[in-house]
Amino acid sequence: MRYKAVIFDMDGTLLNTIEDITDSVNFILRKYEMPERTLDEVKHFVGNSSVKLIERAIRGGRENRQFDQILSDYEAYYVDHCNIKTGPYKHIPELLKELKERGYKIAIVSNKSMDGVQELKNVYFGELADVAIGVTEKLQRKPAPDECLEAMKQLSVNREDCVYVGDSDVDHMTAKNTGIPCISCLWGFRTKEELIAAGAGGNSFVSDPLEILDLV
Repeated sequence: MRYKAVIFDMDGTLLNTIEDITDSVNFILRKYEMPERTLDEVKHFVGNSSVKLIERAIRGGRENRQFDQILSDYEAYYVDHCNIKTGPYKHIPELLKELKERGYKIAIVSNKSMDGVQELKNVYFGELADVAIGVTEKLQRKPAPDECLEAMKQLSVNREDCVYVGDSDVDHMTAKNTGIPCISCLWGFRTKEELIAAGAGGNSFVSDPLEILDLV
Protein backbone atom coordinates (compact mmCIF):
# COMPACT_ATOMS: atom_id res chain seq x y z
CA MET A 1 0.00 0.00 0.00
CA ARG A 2 1.44 3.35 -1.06
CA TYR A 3 -1.28 5.21 0.80
CA LYS A 4 -3.62 4.70 3.72
CA ALA A 5 -6.51 6.84 2.48
CA VAL A 6 -8.15 7.79 -0.81
CA ILE A 7 -10.05 11.08 -0.99
CA PHE A 8 -12.65 11.22 -3.76
CA ASP A 9 -14.49 14.05 -5.42
CA MET A 10 -18.19 13.22 -5.86
CA ASP A 11 -19.70 14.77 -9.03
CA GLY A 12 -18.09 13.45 -12.18
CA THR A 13 -15.87 11.09 -10.20
CA LEU A 14 -18.02 8.75 -8.10
CA LEU A 15 -21.46 9.76 -9.33
CA ASN A 16 -22.80 10.87 -12.69
CA THR A 17 -24.96 13.70 -11.39
CA ILE A 18 -25.02 15.92 -14.46
CA GLU A 19 -28.55 15.11 -15.68
CA ASP A 20 -30.17 15.90 -12.32
CA ILE A 21 -28.10 19.08 -12.02
CA THR A 22 -29.07 20.15 -15.55
CA ASP A 23 -32.74 19.38 -14.97
CA SER A 24 -32.69 21.38 -11.72
CA VAL A 25 -30.95 24.34 -13.35
CA ASN A 26 -33.46 24.36 -16.19
CA PHE A 27 -36.42 24.11 -13.81
CA ILE A 28 -35.20 27.28 -12.12
CA LEU A 29 -34.46 29.01 -15.43
CA ARG A 30 -37.99 28.28 -16.62
CA LYS A 31 -39.38 29.57 -13.33
CA TYR A 32 -37.59 32.88 -13.83
CA GLU A 33 -38.32 32.97 -17.57
CA MET A 34 -34.71 32.62 -18.71
CA PRO A 35 -33.30 30.53 -21.57
CA GLU A 36 -32.55 26.92 -20.67
CA ARG A 37 -29.03 25.48 -20.77
CA THR A 38 -27.78 22.35 -22.51
CA LEU A 39 -26.26 19.44 -20.62
CA ASP A 40 -22.86 20.23 -22.11
CA GLU A 41 -23.08 23.85 -20.97
CA VAL A 42 -23.97 22.82 -17.43
CA LYS A 43 -21.16 20.27 -17.43
CA HIS A 44 -18.73 23.16 -17.83
CA PHE A 45 -20.52 25.31 -15.24
CA VAL A 46 -20.10 22.83 -12.37
CA GLY A 47 -17.15 22.25 -10.07
CA ASN A 48 -16.91 25.44 -8.03
CA SER A 49 -20.15 25.19 -5.99
CA SER A 50 -23.80 25.97 -6.64
CA VAL A 51 -23.02 29.69 -6.32
CA LYS A 52 -20.76 29.60 -9.36
CA LEU A 53 -23.11 27.23 -11.18
CA ILE A 54 -26.04 29.63 -10.92
CA GLU A 55 -23.84 32.65 -11.60
CA ARG A 56 -22.79 31.07 -14.88
CA ALA A 57 -26.24 29.79 -15.80
CA ILE A 58 -28.50 32.81 -15.31
CA ARG A 59 -28.86 36.04 -17.22
CA GLY A 60 -26.72 38.75 -15.63
CA GLY A 61 -24.80 36.39 -13.39
CA ARG A 62 -24.06 37.65 -9.89
CA GLU A 63 -25.29 41.12 -10.90
CA ASN A 64 -28.84 39.82 -11.36
CA ARG A 65 -30.95 41.50 -8.69
CA GLN A 66 -32.71 38.20 -7.97
CA PHE A 67 -29.49 36.21 -7.68
CA ASP A 68 -29.81 35.27 -4.00
CA GLN A 69 -33.40 34.11 -4.40
CA ILE A 70 -32.62 32.16 -7.57
CA LEU A 71 -29.71 30.45 -5.83
CA SER A 72 -31.85 29.61 -2.81
CA ASP A 73 -34.60 28.20 -5.03
CA TYR A 74 -32.10 26.10 -6.98
CA GLU A 75 -30.50 24.63 -3.86
CA ALA A 76 -33.87 23.77 -2.34
CA TYR A 77 -35.11 22.18 -5.56
CA TYR A 78 -31.91 20.22 -6.18
CA VAL A 79 -31.83 18.69 -2.69
CA ASP A 80 -35.29 17.24 -3.39
CA HIS A 81 -34.43 16.14 -6.94
CA CYS A 82 -30.77 15.09 -6.70
CA ASN A 83 -31.38 11.38 -7.03
CA ILE A 84 -33.68 10.90 -10.02
CA LYS A 85 -31.22 10.17 -12.83
CA THR A 86 -28.04 10.13 -10.75
CA GLY A 87 -26.03 6.95 -10.26
CA PRO A 88 -22.49 5.67 -9.76
CA TYR A 89 -20.21 5.33 -12.74
CA LYS A 90 -19.43 1.83 -13.99
CA HIS A 91 -17.03 -0.05 -11.67
CA ILE A 92 -17.18 2.57 -8.89
CA PRO A 93 -18.99 0.26 -6.42
CA GLU A 94 -16.50 -2.51 -7.17
CA LEU A 95 -13.59 -0.11 -6.70
CA LEU A 96 -14.78 1.11 -3.31
CA LYS A 97 -15.49 -2.40 -2.06
CA GLU A 98 -12.03 -3.57 -3.10
CA LEU A 99 -10.36 -0.56 -1.47
CA LYS A 100 -12.19 -1.25 1.78
CA GLU A 101 -11.26 -4.92 1.66
CA ARG A 102 -7.62 -3.91 1.23
CA GLY A 103 -7.82 -1.69 4.30
CA TYR A 104 -7.95 1.79 2.80
CA LYS A 105 -9.84 4.62 4.44
CA ILE A 106 -12.19 6.44 2.07
CA ALA A 107 -13.39 10.05 2.13
CA ILE A 108 -15.66 12.06 -0.15
CA VAL A 109 -15.22 15.83 -0.47
CA SER A 110 -17.58 17.94 -2.55
CA ASN A 111 -18.61 21.51 -3.27
CA LYS A 112 -22.22 20.39 -2.91
CA SER A 113 -24.14 21.35 0.19
CA MET A 114 -23.57 19.10 3.18
CA ASP A 115 -27.18 17.88 2.94
CA GLY A 116 -26.77 16.86 -0.69
CA VAL A 117 -23.46 15.10 -0.05
CA GLN A 118 -24.79 13.17 2.92
CA GLU A 119 -27.95 12.07 1.12
CA LEU A 120 -26.11 10.77 -1.93
CA LYS A 121 -23.39 9.16 0.17
CA ASN A 122 -25.97 7.30 2.26
CA VAL A 123 -27.95 6.15 -0.78
CA TYR A 124 -25.05 4.90 -2.89
CA PHE A 125 -22.07 4.19 -0.68
CA GLY A 126 -23.21 3.75 2.90
CA GLU A 127 -20.39 2.46 5.08
CA LEU A 128 -18.01 2.18 2.13
CA ALA A 129 -17.19 5.86 2.68
CA ASP A 130 -15.81 6.63 6.13
CA VAL A 131 -16.19 10.41 5.76
CA ALA A 132 -18.32 12.62 3.50
CA ILE A 133 -17.86 16.38 3.59
CA GLY A 134 -19.81 19.10 1.82
CA VAL A 135 -19.91 22.87 2.01
CA THR A 136 -20.28 24.44 5.45
CA GLU A 137 -19.81 27.95 6.80
CA LYS A 138 -16.56 26.89 8.49
CA LEU A 139 -14.89 25.26 5.48
CA GLN A 140 -13.82 27.08 2.33
CA ARG A 141 -14.93 25.47 -0.90
CA LYS A 142 -12.53 23.57 -3.11
CA PRO A 143 -9.97 24.32 -4.50
CA ALA A 144 -9.14 25.52 -0.99
CA PRO A 145 -7.66 22.61 1.01
CA ASP A 146 -10.13 22.92 3.91
CA GLU A 147 -12.38 19.96 3.06
CA CYS A 148 -9.43 17.63 2.43
CA LEU A 149 -7.73 18.70 5.64
CA GLU A 150 -10.96 18.11 7.55
CA ALA A 151 -11.26 14.68 5.95
CA MET A 152 -7.69 13.84 6.98
CA LYS A 153 -8.43 14.97 10.52
CA GLN A 154 -11.52 12.77 10.74
CA LEU A 155 -9.65 9.82 9.21
CA SER A 156 -6.61 10.36 11.47
CA VAL A 157 -4.15 10.39 8.56
CA ASN A 158 -1.42 12.74 7.33
CA ARG A 159 -0.76 14.25 3.89
CA GLU A 160 1.78 11.58 2.99
CA ASP A 161 -0.88 8.93 3.66
CA CYS A 162 -3.35 10.32 1.11
CA VAL A 163 -4.09 10.49 -2.59
CA TYR A 164 -6.88 12.49 -4.22
CA VAL A 165 -9.10 11.32 -7.09
CA GLY A 166 -11.11 13.80 -9.17
CA ASP A 167 -12.24 14.68 -12.66
CA SER A 168 -11.77 18.43 -12.98
CA ASP A 169 -9.34 21.32 -12.91
CA VAL A 170 -10.82 22.24 -9.52
CA ASP A 171 -9.88 18.80 -8.21
CA HIS A 172 -6.35 19.13 -9.56
CA MET A 173 -5.95 22.47 -7.77
CA THR A 174 -7.53 21.09 -4.59
CA ALA A 175 -4.96 18.31 -4.43
CA LYS A 176 -2.15 20.75 -5.22
CA ASN A 177 -3.29 23.19 -2.54
CA THR A 178 -3.57 20.34 -0.04
CA GLY A 179 -0.11 19.04 -0.88
CA ILE A 180 -1.15 15.55 -1.97
CA PRO A 181 -0.92 13.71 -5.32
CA CYS A 182 -3.88 13.65 -7.68
CA ILE A 183 -5.26 10.94 -9.93
CA SER A 184 -7.36 12.49 -12.71
CA CYS A 185 -10.24 10.39 -14.00
CA LEU A 186 -11.40 10.72 -17.59
CA TRP A 187 -15.01 9.51 -17.33
CA GLY A 188 -16.25 12.73 -15.74
CA PHE A 189 -16.92 16.33 -16.75
CA ARG A 190 -13.55 17.28 -18.28
CA THR A 191 -11.45 15.85 -21.11
CA LYS A 192 -7.78 14.96 -20.79
CA GLU A 193 -6.94 17.90 -23.02
CA GLU A 194 -8.87 20.30 -20.79
CA LEU A 195 -7.14 18.92 -17.70
CA ILE A 196 -3.68 19.21 -19.22
CA ALA A 197 -4.45 22.78 -20.30
CA ALA A 198 -5.39 23.49 -16.68
CA GLY A 199 -1.98 22.30 -15.48
CA ALA A 200 -2.77 18.69 -14.59
CA GLY A 201 -0.32 17.15 -17.06
CA GLY A 202 1.80 15.71 -14.26
CA ASN A 203 -1.09 13.75 -12.75
CA SER A 204 -1.80 10.08 -13.29
CA PHE A 205 -4.76 9.63 -15.67
CA VAL A 206 -7.21 6.73 -15.52
CA SER A 207 -9.99 5.77 -17.93
CA ASP A 208 -11.63 3.12 -15.74
CA PRO A 209 -12.10 3.24 -11.95
CA LEU A 210 -10.47 -0.15 -11.43
CA GLU A 211 -7.19 1.23 -12.80
CA ILE A 212 -6.91 3.19 -9.55
CA LEU A 213 -6.14 -0.04 -7.70
CA ASP A 214 -2.74 -0.16 -9.41
CA LEU A 215 -1.89 3.40 -8.35
CA VAL A 216 -2.62 3.34 -4.63
